[in-house]
Amino acid sequence: MPKSKSRAVHRPKASVKSNSWFRMQASNNNAAEIYIYDEIGYWGVTAKQFVNDLKALGEVSHINLHINSPGGDVFDGIAIFNALKHHGASITVHIDGLAASMASVIAMVGNPVIMPENTMMMIHKPWGFAGGDANDMRDYADLLDKVESVLIPAYAQKTGKTTEEIAAMLEDETWMDGNECVSLGFADQVTPSLQAMACIHSKRIEEFEKMPNSIRNMITPPRNSTQRDQGNQHNPSQQPNPAPVINEGDVRAQVLNEQKARVNGIGDLFAMFGNKHMDLQNKCIADPECSVEQAKDLLLAELGKAATPSNKTSQAHIHASNGNFVADGIRQALMARAGYENQERDNVYNGMTLREYARMALTEKGIGVSSYNPMQMVGLALTHSTSDFGNILLDVANKALLQGWEEAEETFQRWTKKGQLSDFKTAHRVGMGGFPSLRQVREGAEYKYVTTGDKGETIALATYGEIFSITRQAIINDDLNQLTDVPMKMGRAAKGTIGDLVYAVLTKNPKLSDGKALFHADHKNLSSGAISVSSLDDARKLMRLQKEGERSLNIRPAFMLVPVGLETLANQTIKSASVKGADINAGIINPIQNFAEVIAEARLDDADAKAWYLAAAQGTDTIEVAYLNGVDTPYIDQQEGFTTDGIATKVRIDAGVAPLDYRGMTKSTGQ
Repeated sequence: MPKSKSRAVHRPKASVKSNSWFRMQASNNNAAEIYIYDEIGYWGVTAKQFVNDLKALGEVSHINLHINSPGGDVFDGIAIFNALKHHGASITVHIDGLAASMASVIAMVGNPVIMPENTMMMIHKPWGFAGGDANDMRDYADLLDKVESVLIPAYAQKTGKTTEEIAAMLEDETWMDGNECVSLGFADQVTPSLQAMACIHSKRIEEFEKMPNSIRNMITPPRNSTQRDQGNQHNPSQQPNPAPVINEGDVRAQVLNEQKARVNGIGDLFAMFGNKHMDLQNKCIADPECSVEQAKDLLLAELGKAATPSNKTSQAHIHASNGNFVADGIRQALMARAGYENQERDNVYNGMTLREYARMALTEKGIGVSSYNPMQMVGLALTHSTSDFGNILLDVANKALLQGWEEAEETFQRWTKKGQLSDFKTAHRVGMGGFPSLRQVREGAEYKYVTTGDKGETIALATYGEIFSITRQAIINDDLNQLTDVPMKMGRAAKGTIGDLVYAVLTKNPKLSDGKALFHADHKNLSSGAISVSSLDDARKLMRLQKEGERSLNIRPAFMLVPVGLETLANQTIKSASVKGADINAGIINPIQNFAEVIAEARLDDADAKAWYLAAAQGTDTIEVAYLNGVDTPYIDQQEGFTTDGIATKVRIDAGVAPLDYRGMTKSTGQ
């Protein structure tokens, strides 16, 4: 691997005054040196700054990335990781001092990762602070779990360890020196110890609980504190040096440059918050002794004045449908192109391709893409923390999914009982004959508790789903098929899965809690005979005469379930005004005319082309189709970033199907 010939010369020293902790420099051999020597995020290396500087390097084939950082903002770190991952250049990572927290994730892009023996790497679970009510705290905890699931694949891909092993190491806040990192797979090469490592100017690192003393000794006072050597500048044991000759012009130029840098720094600071505190900004600029760090403290104090768990009057972030005009416009134009909404003629995003939508989602957020090829640009749009592109694609896919579900030609919803379950535990259902007749309560007497007369049937949920991918190639090729046709067909397949489960109950005749099949002679719900007035009347009588003890349940059939091959015969038999074979003027009426609705199902043809069934009215205890918390439509989850070349979309539905009571259904063998 090519390396810089003057690495020792160009390694920046951590200096508060020079602020030289971050630098990119291209060389004449098509390589570049990148130094990250501070926190990651707003108070250090921001993703926006990093990506802009990386783009400014131009075409480079190799990058030497030097890291000495305590970590920082996780989303800035993810964006930096993805920018390097998709850059295309080979990357050699040098751990010059410490790669902790999010800095260790960025280090995983290196191949190889080189560490001196006395350098350190630390990995831990994501953490942060949150304010608000109990629901806000739960939401923040869920966010931290999701962040951890995003970071783990980066470590696992580099080390070859399982996600469980990585999760255990994160849980314990694991510190590793160079030799340990190589043995565990986090690094590839160990070199002799550095004679001196750059100090770390960060308050963040002091918060780590298990930090070795060797790292604590590297810490210098935070950047907003007074330098310790200022009080010891006078040493009586030393002879005073001659006063240097001062050039007034040089001093004036130095002061002007420092003031210019201070004003620009304060301006950039307040710009991050939308320039909403102009009075405070002007006050800080007018005070020549107010540094950027002091301005930051004043701004944070101003922002925190009204911040309490019960006071949520802080300025809201602008989200889609609440002022995010770019995302709203792209979403509407894409919905119209897919056929789910009417086209708005004044929408400037009409007629654009998917690649152009990806570009606009980045450039309208101030993210430059001029140096990226199409694959890199689309990849950045799918993974950048501020891009809305991935969510827009997910909205379109979800629309197609629901359309496929609604348009699916399934018959089970017309006659089955709809239910809901709150979890995946096995639930028990009481049949329609579960309670006897009510007993008389004499005046002044107590009511007595009742027990069910039969054994309840069980039902439990299961998860059914598949994964499809919206790839970068499909976006570049402007292929809407992965956004519309694929999820639509998966929505139909989800509904068809429930239909398969329902009709499998009829055709496979499972055993109930009493140990007997659903349709059994002992249950008095099994008959014979081809479709005719007499055979239908016999099956109807079986259902009408079902009892609970000595009490007749008087169940009336409402549906006749037949194979498609018997649909015409069934309709003729039930809907005719007279009996088949009688003379026209005989005056013989059809006693079963319109007594049930005929439902033809192709799945019954595959199982037995002659058998047919009667079912009681919908809502009666026949077959229950239960959904998790009553959500009777499929839903999708999205995963993007480290392990997917695009967006992996998971379609799933949580449902359970089970027979409830044999008395609400009858079967005829048809022979």
